[in-house]
Amino acid sequence: MNSKTIITTGSVFLALAVAFGAFGAHIVQDMLTPERFDVYQTGVEYHFYHALGILFLGVMALQLRGNQWLSMSFYCLTAGVLIFSGSLYILTLTDTGWLGAITPIGGVAFILGWIFLAVGVMKQNDPKGTPL
Repeated sequence: MNSKTIITTGSVFLALAVAFGAFGAHIVQDMLTPERFDVYQTGVEYHFYHALGILFLGVMALQLRGNQWLSMSFYCLTAGVLIFSGSLYILTLTDTGWLGAITPIGGVAFILGWIFLAVGVMKQNDPKGTPL
């Protein structure tokens, strides 16, 4: 995965996080119970955090070219945003409770994404051949 794709994905996810946040604050809040709106807001928060993480990952990829662990991190963080936040958005907007069962899969994807980043950095060698 190249840094351009990662940074583009992070940027698009950030734009969508702002849109979902604004949509929530101006439209959704009046449609939901306070408890369901809290669930929606959790989706927005994790969307923001991990979109920023993907952006950060893209910058890291500029320095650590060809690091497959960073690619795996990107795929996991992307899947996490789509599954975790996406399921919370759909769950709250459609009152489809069974989607709560797949939300933890997105959470596991987030955790794996951060672990893969850590492993990728730990395994990366500097140009002189010694670990960073």
